[in-house]
Amino acid sequence: MTLLARLDRLPLSRPHYVLLLIGGLGYTFDGMDSAVVAFLLPSAQEAWSLSNGQLGFIGSATPFGFLFGATVAGLLGDRIGRKKVMMYALAFYAVFSVIAAFAPNYEVFLGARVLAGAGAGAESAIIAPFLSEFVPAKRRGWFVGALAGFFSFGFVMAALIGRFVVPTMDDGWRVAQLVTALPIVMLLWWRRSLPESPRFLLQQGRTSEAEAVVADLERKVERATGEALPPVPEAAVAPATETPKVNLLSALRFLWSPVMAKRTAVIWLVWFVITFSYYGFFSWIPTLLVQRGITVTKSFEFSIIIYLAQIPGYFSGAWLSELLDRKNTIAIYLAGSAVSAFWLSQMDTPVTITIAGAVLSFFLNGTYAGVYSYTPEIFPTWIRATGTGLSSAFGRVGSILAPTIIGLSAASLGFAGVFGLTTAVLVAGVVCVVVFGLATAGRSLEELTEPTAEEAAK
Repeated sequence: MTLLARLDRLPLSRPHYVLLLIGGLGYTFDGMDSAVVAFLLPSAQEAWSLSNGQLGFIGSATPFGFLFGATVAGLLGDRIGRKKVMMYALAFYAVFSVIAAFAPNYEVFLGARVLAGAGAGAESAIIAPFLSEFVPAKRRGWFVGALAGFFSFGFVMAALIGRFVVPTMDDGWRVAQLVTALPIVMLLWWRRSLPESPRFLLQQGRTSEAEAVVADLERKVERATGEALPPVPEAAVAPATETPKVNLLSALRFLWSPVMAKRTAVIWLVWFVITFSYYGFFSWIPTLLVQRGITVTKSFEFSIIIYLAQIPGYFSGAWLSELLDRKNTIAIYLAGSAVSAFWLSQMDTPVTITIAGAVLSFFLNGTYAGVYSYTPEIFPTWIRATGTGLSSAFGRVGSILAPTIIGLSAASLGFAGVFGLTTAVLVAGVVCVVVFGLATAGRSLEELTEPTAEEAAK
């Protein structure tokens, strides 16, 4: 369609980067909320005399909420629009973060963390497909990978909160949760001016609204670059106009139909592998360090170093996603994660644990940059948000299991056993993506997905 060809030929410029910043800040706050839980565990354990098993449930609370939030967000995003879901999810998350901060007991705290996670998970699942629908094919891998990179800033901010807020006052762990909720007010204001995805609008038959969004973006790009816009190429593939109505049943039926089953299986497994490993590591590293005789304050200082390694991990992964294709980038960083996890399993001093942990952090987050770029690309527009949400939700099963499994088995497996298990999980992910993954770099969303949408409509 000419309208989408007009959108895809626009050079990346200030209007795109504004969208990147606004969406990226959402990921920053999502990451900060997820990561800060690791720094609350020692204080929560002391306040309510919790067992390691109960701590594991707290570590699993946010990803458990993520599972439901991501599922609901995807379905709603394909029915009522990407923008509305982003706004409602943010508000929901902020409210329950505040409730968790004032929780009088373990049960209320656990419930509030689950619901705050649902809000964060809903937003996390919708931002990448939303922004991927604005970006030209030749820069989409870098753009969405860089968008995911904003998670790393949230983790670093959480580590700073863990170091300079949590241990410095009596209720520092409660204050920390209020801090993570405050920036949401500013972000909600910024997002009032966000446009809806023109691809979503076209899919809903709202052609005049899609035309208005694309025309406005063209004017902004032309003003920002100071140059005439490139000529409009002929659209190679037109979007499907007849598609099933999106609900959970129709979505699952399509995603596991013969035309989509391989794509779905690969991306679901990759999401599970990376999320299991990621949350298993980051939820427990401060506590494991403390249990090895390191003070809480010193443990948090080591964690800041580990979290800082996320930043080059994400942005190098984003860069390589364009150079080497998404599937190859995911495979390389998963392999690096597996080697790093095994290395970490052999370390027994704070300094060597920190160094190996930082390298593992680098590779895990580089993998995420590829995964966030890759996931929206393999699903047709009519089910893109749902497909992304369900993939993310399945990954959250790994994040739910990981903290609890590690919490319950750390005593029997030991430090080496925990990260030896992580190594095995990561190796399985490498094999899957190398053998079965789809090459997506440089191809338009319609070229990648619309033939499958036409099959679904038959």
